[in-house]
Amino acid sequence: MAVKTVINAAGRPVPLEINGQPAIPFKGVGNHRPDGRKYSPPIPTCSDYPDDGNKVVSSLAEALRKCGLCDGMTISTHHHLRDGDLVSNKVFELASEMKVKDLVWFPSASFPCNDPVISYLNDGTINRIEGSMNGPLGRYVSEGRMKGTAVLRSHGGRVQAIQDGEVKIDIAVLTAPTADSFGNAKGTGGTSACGVIGYAKADSMYAGKVIVVTDNLIDFPCFPMEIEGIYVDYVVVVDKIGVPEKIVSGTTRVTNSPDRLLIAEMTASFLEKSGILKNGVTMQAGAGGTSLAIAVFVHRIMKNKGWKSKFGFGGSTKYMVEMLTDGQMDFILDAQAFDLESVRSIDNNPGHIPYSVFNAYNYHSKGNLTSMMDIMILGATEVDLNFNGNVVTHSDGYLLHGIGGWQNCLHARNVILPIPLFRDRIPVIVDEVTTLCGPGELIDVIITERGIAINPLRQDLIESVKGSGLPLKTIGELKDEAEKICGKPQKPVFEEDIVAAVKWVDGTVIDVIRKIKS
Repeated sequence: MAVKTVINAAGRPVPLEINGQPAIPFKGVGNHRPDGRKYSPPIPTCSDYPDDGNKVVSSLAEALRKCGLCDGMTISTHHHLRDGDLVSNKVFELASEMKVKDLVWFPSASFPCNDPVISYLNDGTINRIEGSMNGPLGRYVSEGRMKGTAVLRSHGGRVQAIQDGEVKIDIAVLTAPTADSFGNAKGTGGTSACGVIGYAKADSMYAGKVIVVTDNLIDFPCFPMEIEGIYVDYVVVVDKIGVPEKIVSGTTRVTNSPDRLLIAEMTASFLEKSGILKNGVTMQAGAGGTSLAIAVFVHRIMKNKGWKSKFGFGGSTKYMVEMLTDGQMDFILDAQAFDLESVRSIDNNPGHIPYSVFNAYNYHSKGNLTSMMDIMILGATEVDLNFNGNVVTHSDGYLLHGIGGWQNCLHARNVILPIPLFRDRIPVIVDEVTTLCGPGELIDVIITERGIAINPLRQDLIESVKGSGLPLKTIGELKDEAEKICGKPQKPVFEEDIVAAVKWVDGTVIDVIRKIKS
């Protein structure tokens, strides 16, 4: 259904109401000031819980019934088990069997393993998803097949929404590789270790009811406690919460593409020649093949110069772990582990510290970790002539990715996007991004295999690399070069119906995604 929209500060038409709830249009970076007080769940009493602390119940179905699962509730899950998750789909299978309807699924992210959820969207068990959607789930939403409107938030935006009461979680179902009968839980240990479970912290604190599901129940106390039992209602023990080889990858690899390796080498060179890379630097990079190559080159430079990084923020990989063990990094603050080496490091290295996104990325807090970061390496599906970035849709308009921590990371001191000039012969640099996820004023440098474009707002960076020999170009020149090779991409055609809203880090609506015209 078409809805009334207003033009926000980014020039995008956005609704004032989403799923029957008021929505605030994006006001510009740093211009929205929240009011009121943080949301809090109902006050519990020890009188309702076992004196011996044993909260174990016989099954997930029993736990859901005891939590009062009913129509219209909001159910949250976390994604630390990644594509190996065996629990989140089971929640909706049981809900469907119980004839429960119109649930809201509020995941911290979804993976291909969650594609079966489509059947529960079809039968009415789930009304909508407020979280990332990839592949078939994203296509399902883009085609206007979901009953409610999707809401896309960054990792930090998600915890902001929980904390502020924008999303009220009725039942949080939180998988834990290790837990005790009281509900204390952590991400290490057992056969389903994922390293950390910090994405579940806000859910555990603010949900009305909390269920911990584990396949590794140990004696009290489970320590260190990433989820504290004082927030947990029920503990469920199952045979298996996840498929180990799909939870983390033991084969996260540096790219072997010549173009991507060139981008990585140019990025490391830019960091060095601009003076951004230095002793005491703080940094974050991703787990993609290009990002891993950048990490290797940066490690080499720092080792040669005898420099140390004060800390790195993860998603951690074995390449960041190598910097820690080699003495090129003092600490890793870690929100999720991407490979087996990182999981082992979290368990064994006191300098590798579990650190939840609730502490790192929440914009409605008294400080934000990302503003302390010197270097932030990110990707994008599209960038436009104003340096605006898109990470959720491609140029064909289909919703195929989640935001992740991308928006939150834009508040770092130097935001660098090493991206190919084109993918599958479709230019990445365009006149205007299909979906606006991040304002161009926060994106500093675009590095492609055919040149480097620095945002004109960063004259300091432009001056720092003058005479460096780096292939500097304007973003317009890069766009023209891509179009000479690939041609100008055809714009997607949309209908009026809004299928998803994109929130900014402060909870305001920065853009919407419309139904693909069939």
